[in-house]
Order: sequence, then structure tokens, then C-alpha cells
Amino acid sequence: MNHADIDKLVKTWIVDAAQAPANPRVRQVVVRVLGDLCKAIEDLDVTPNEFWSGVSYLSAAGASSELGLLAAGLGLEHFLDLRADEAEARAGLAGATPRTIEGPLYVAGAPESVGFARLDDGSESERAETLLMQGTVFDEDGKPLAGARVEVWHANLLGNYSFFDRTQSDFNLRRTIITDDQGRYQFRSIIPVGYGCPPDGTTQQLLDLLGRHGQRPAHIHFFISAEGQRKLTTQINIDGDKYLWDDFAFATREGLVPAIERISDPQKLDAARLRQPYASIDFDFHMTRERDALPDAEVDRPRAAA
Repeated sequence: MNHADIDKLVKTWIVDAAQAPANPRVRQVVVRVLGDLCKAIEDLDVTPNEFWSGVSYLSAAGASSELGLLAAGLGLEHFLDLRADEAEARAGLAGATPRTIEGPLYVAGAPESVGFARLDDGSESERAETLLMQGTVFDEDGKPLAGARVEVWHANLLGNYSFFDRTQSDFNLRRTIITDDQGRYQFRSIIPVGYGCPPDGTTQQLLDLLGRHGQRPAHIHFFISAEGQRKLTTQINIDGDKYLWDDFAFATREGLVPAIERISDPQKLDAARLRQPYASIDFDFHMTRERDALPDAEVDRPRAAA
């Protein structure tokens, strides 16, 4: 079947068959996606068995809540970031902290504090390396942004996230820090580890068939928001991780791998009120003002809330 005939069929199924007013945008997207899928079935000679195997796979991925993970693993979430980068570049925006993927493990409602927060509940402190991370949130003119929201979340030493891992305390390794009057934030936590896709899950099942691993390097997620500014979704990676530049989700980007300083000087330990050496990361966030005619930086997607 040639592509012109497929286009006629899809128009018959979606456009001509309509008996009530349609949503123009939904119809436009469905016609395009369905037409491209039918053409792929034709061009690749996809068999009925292969087709229904694909339907079963997507059903299983949805039932296991792994479609968000799959979107990251196939590069689709990173592709959306690249499109947003291009839109901002066309508008002349430059100098902001690089964006990167949100991932599927954010939870709304984390406790708030001003200036400083401790993220970890202490349950892994004897086995973990203590981390102090601090910096300033700036606007595009280099002015510190007081009252900005720094939402931060990361995994524990097993690569698991609270809320999704019910063995952890509520909001462990999750906080919202409101920057102080000088735009500064700081938190105490632990150096996280990376994680892999569930080994028996649907995402890893497909990655295995593609000859790919499902590992992520150690990282820390952030939402940065402030009045009049474009929301920033990003994460920093822990330097030295085996998978730093081999992230299955393609989220590592230049400018998001800060240096880690190991602190052991007694005076600095006293200043930090710590008895043991710790890791320190300095990282500033640079935002840009909101502008008309740009894609919304606030992405409307399903998220957990507690």
C-alpha cells in the first residue's frame, strides 16, 4: 500500500468519520501519528503478531507505571529539552543554567525552609559521605533572587527514592528551600548513588532487546522557580561516577557536573558543625525572565503528591 493511500484511509477513519465537532489540535496530532505508524507498519512489514506484541508491551508498561521511565530511556524527554533549548536560543536567551530531564520520581509537597535544609533523615549517615551543597540563584542580569524556590530531591544509597520506596521516611532526601535575602541556598545531605531500571521491568526488557544498559549516574534533581522567571528543571551529576557520560536517559550535560571539594580542615569542620570530613559542592543557578511567545517552561505532566 502506498503512502498516499494510507493518508486517505487515515483521513477517512479520523476526519470523515467524525459526527461531532472535534478538537483541532488532538485531531491534527492523531492524524499525523496514526498515519506515520501505519506507514511504518507497511514499510517494515510489521506482522500482526509483532503488532499485538507491541500493544501488549505498552499495556504492561502503563500498568507498571513505567511509561515515564521509558520516555527517558528512549531519549524522548531529552529531545523535548533540546527543542526547548532551540526555542529559547531563537528568542535570544543565553547564559541560563542548562536544563535537563525531570524524570518520573518528583513528589510535590516536600517540607519548606528558608536558606537551609537538611535532606536526609540520618538513617544512612554512618555509611554515607556527608554532602553540603550551596550557592546562589541569580536572574539573567546577575542579580541574586531572594525568595526563589529551590526544590531538591535525590536517591538514597540503594538508588531508591522516598515515597516510591516505602521503607524510607516521608520526604527523606526531598526538601524545598526558599532562598534568603541574598538569594542563597544551602542543604546538608548525603552523596547519592546512581540507579538502574527495575531489572524485571518493561523498560529494561526493551533496553535488553536494543542491546543497551539501563543505568543512571548519581545525580541530584532541582526545580528552581521565582516570580517572573522561567522555571528551571535541571539536575547536577556527581563527578567521577562510572556512568557520568553514559546515562541511559541522556541527561548529563556540560555545565551540570560541578567540582566536589573534600573538606577535612578542622576549622572548616567546626564552621560547618561537623565532626567528620565531608564533600562540598558550590553551584549557582542562573535563570531567565519569562517572555511571551515562548513554550511554557512549566510542564503539565502527571506527578506524585504526598
